[in-house]
Amino acid sequence: MKKIAVLTSGGDAPGMNAAIRAVVRRGIFKGLDVYGVRHGYAGLMDGDYYQMDLGSVGDIIHRGGTILRSARSELFKTVEGQQQAITSLNDAGIDGLIVIGGDGTFKGASKLTSHGVPTIGIPGTIDNDISGTEYSIGFDTAVNTALDAIDKIRDTAYSHDRICIIEVMGRKAGDLALWAGLCSGAESIIIPEAAFSIEDIINRIQYGQKRGKSHTIIVLAEGVCKADVLKDMINKGLGLEASVMVLGYLQRGGSPSAYDRMMASKMGGKAIDLLIDGIKGVMIGWKNSQLVHLPFEIAEKEKHTIDMADYHLARSLSI
Repeated sequence: MKKIAVLTSGGDAPGMNAAIRAVVRRGIFKGLDVYGVRHGYAGLMDGDYYQMDLGSVGDIIHRGGTILRSARSELFKTVEGQQQAITSLNDAGIDGLIVIGGDGTFKGASKLTSHGVPTIGIPGTIDNDISGTEYSIGFDTAVNTALDAIDKIRDTAYSHDRICIIEVMGRKAGDLALWAGLCSGAESIIIPEAAFSIEDIINRIQYGQKRGKSHTIIVLAEGVCKADVLKDMINKGLGLEASVMVLGYLQRGGSPSAYDRMMASKMGGKAIDLLIDGIKGVMIGWKNSQLVHLPFEIAEKEKHTIDMADYHLARSLSI
């Protein structure tokens, strides 16, 4: 293992730059030549690589986003696209690849591994929805970003006696909504993992009103429904106007928290060590407060789960 490459793919997440920094500097420390791949798998196919040195990753540990940029590629999902990427890697003399991203990124990495490319995956997604790991880089920062926004919205909701619906990211996983909702004291939290009824939401609003509460915060994961749809249901059921705030890409940006910087650094360093030890076709995970690694295939077969005890706790605390 003499020459390796690193890329970021899919949605950006705070802490990706910290992971890139760890990969580059740990790699150079171990005697490797490290190349950055711009624009994810699209850049991998196109040969958009450049050699990175210690200065390439200076002053980036605190920056959000990814200096390598990111992109989604439909072509790479095809056999032709994968072969194009492999040819490009071979032409550049790349011996190993480290990918940072979510489940889609890991599916691509698994394909490369099956074609003989030594590949290691680092989980990076604010949704925290990757099977096989309890934590993904970017989640802590995104939760705190959402929490800060909800706290500010609550001030206005209280001042104007409003019902406010805050839509957060999470198409298939409710981790972000659950954590932000529980930590902000939201009256209702709606996530993909738990069935909800508009009657229950309305009953909880009315219960709060009966005990003198004039405002309500509802945190909604985007994968359940759009906030405007829920707003119309509430308006129809209560005859009261609800307000909507869609946090959107705001949750992805910003300087990563200390926790995300630490996890990104640990995972980036571990990825280098695994490649040097001849281990390939695995993703790094965080389980029981320690780093682990497991084959991409196992991660693909496992289903991401959420701790429903936390969900029920949130419901009991928001009565």
